[in-house]
Amino acid sequence: MLKRTHLCGSLRPSHVGQTVVVAGWINTYRDQGRGLIFCDLRDREGLCQVVFDLEQVSQEIVTASRTLRREDVIAVKGTVRTRAGGPNPKLATGEVEVVATELEVLNKTETPPILPDEYEAEKINEETRLKYRYIDLRRPRMQSILATRSKVTKAARDYFTKNGFLEIETPLLIRSTPEGARDFIVPARLHAGKWYALPQSPQLFKQILMVAGCDRYIQICKCLRDEDPRADRQAEFTQIDLEMSFVEREDVMQMMTGFVKELWASIFSYDIGTVERMTWQHAMDRYGIDRPDTRYGLEIEDVSAIAAKTEFGVFKEALAKSRHGKNGVVRAIKVPGGAEKLTRKMTDAYSEWVKTFKAGGVPVVKLTEKGFETGIAKFLEPVKAELIAKLDLKVGDAVLFAADHWDVASKALGELRQRVARELNMIPEGKWNFLWVVDFPMFEYDDEGKRWVALHHPFTSPNPDQFGILESDPGACLSAGYDLVLNGSEIAGGSIRIHRMDVQQRVFNLIGLTDEEAKIKFGFLLDALRFGAPPHGGIAFGLDRLVMHIVGTDNIRDVIAFPKTQSGADLMTEAPGPVDQAQLDELQVKQALREKQAT
Repeated sequence: MLKRTHLCGSLRPSHVGQTVVVAGWINTYRDQGRGLIFCDLRDREGLCQVVFDLEQVSQEIVTASRTLRREDVIAVKGTVRTRAGGPNPKLATGEVEVVATELEVLNKTETPPILPDEYEAEKINEETRLKYRYIDLRRPRMQSILATRSKVTKAARDYFTKNGFLEIETPLLIRSTPEGARDFIVPARLHAGKWYALPQSPQLFKQILMVAGCDRYIQICKCLRDEDPRADRQAEFTQIDLEMSFVEREDVMQMMTGFVKELWASIFSYDIGTVERMTWQHAMDRYGIDRPDTRYGLEIEDVSAIAAKTEFGVFKEALAKSRHGKNGVVRAIKVPGGAEKLTRKMTDAYSEWVKTFKAGGVPVVKLTEKGFETGIAKFLEPVKAELIAKLDLKVGDAVLFAADHWDVASKALGELRQRVARELNMIPEGKWNFLWVVDFPMFEYDDEGKRWVALHHPFTSPNPDQFGILESDPGACLSAGYDLVLNGSEIAGGSIRIHRMDVQQRVFNLIGLTDEEAKIKFGFLLDALRFGAPPHGGIAFGLDRLVMHIVGTDNIRDVIAFPKTQSGADLMTEAPGPVDQAQLDELQVKQALREKQAT
């Protein structure tokens, strides 16, 4: 076989006159009919043009070259020269071409079901692309994404190794523990009737590593949650997982800020500047979401006091609501220029859409030269001046309202804010807004279960000044958690952990775990905390989401080499699939297929 000397995309004018061997897939093929055949040869680095001058090569090469087709795999030896037909500015290699002197056909292809062409990919449904993923991955876009992902993982390893972190692997076969999502479980052949779980995260093991004195840990690890996939989530995903000993929240946040600053500088030559901080309460009050996109306005205002002066039934009903000692609210978003930009069709769609967040609808008012307009305008006339002053309204603006319990109104407007920004093209391009969100509630009350549950996970520590209200006022207790948000997407989340066994036991008791239940589920952690656990904290970056931002896609399947579909299927390998009865017998597992009952 001809031994490759250069990648196709690496050839430049400096190589003119050199003899090279390039190898790859035929991207395009053109028989000019004048004794010349041209083809673009493709590998992961790009394309180069190869010329077969049929009068200058052997009859064997003439014959072979005339049988070439797209996606055949070949190797070519030849001389680099300045491109005879003039440069092609669309190609990095467009100033040169390779004049072939030898040809080796390494593999002929059958007619491919799809072509690795960016234009063609837009017309092919995603299921077909995933079924023939090995061809889809040949596309330059996909090769570039995989290369970028590799750069990100290398940058993570380099940065954290430089800062004293040890890369340590944790087990994939673990005990099933409740972490708020479904485990994938694996039967234990040597322990009949017992099961392993695949890890949703290495959380407990990395805490154990801190107890073990490893001080600083990193792992680029696979995690698995048996949840429904979404555009930004897969059942199988990758984390850049980290933990540090003898630290406070500030230490972890500074270390991780340094990582993203260095990463963005290396990939984009971009200085992200100072990463701002925002409390969870401020984020919810002003943006309605704990991962706010701060690239644009549309901030939320509470107008409950003004709404209380109106006779609008929706407002009065909402303000009369009470839950956990707190009254309902009326909240609003000013949309600059919305009087003209927001059509009736759009606002009707908003009212229907927010019902998915348990809100009743979206009352709307528009300020025009004539005053307030739309259906609720007459109710707002008595408070017109107050509302204009409160929201700093200008003629041409519109106001979108949500009226309900605080959490429902916040959720509805938080989601609506993002939709309006997208539909009105209010999101600036090429802007990276990083943000730390801190001081999350430690617990939230589960009305259905009639108990407190940990908002993050039960190993998160309260803030240092919150231990005194842990049991007396758990709803007001703030955690030492922190999320790193980028342009409205959480790219990392973590916390300072509980390192004292007595505090961990208090938290378990508060969320309804008895001492016996805690011992069964988390006994090894509680035991470890008895034997000199240092103060520690950590974080995990979602590698897939991080790469999504960097390459500019909103589909997580674009940044994973072999992703699953929305239903969790691998169309290429046809997983999940059946297993034979002999395997089940050896595992002592009985399969019960439940038929759907006819209704």
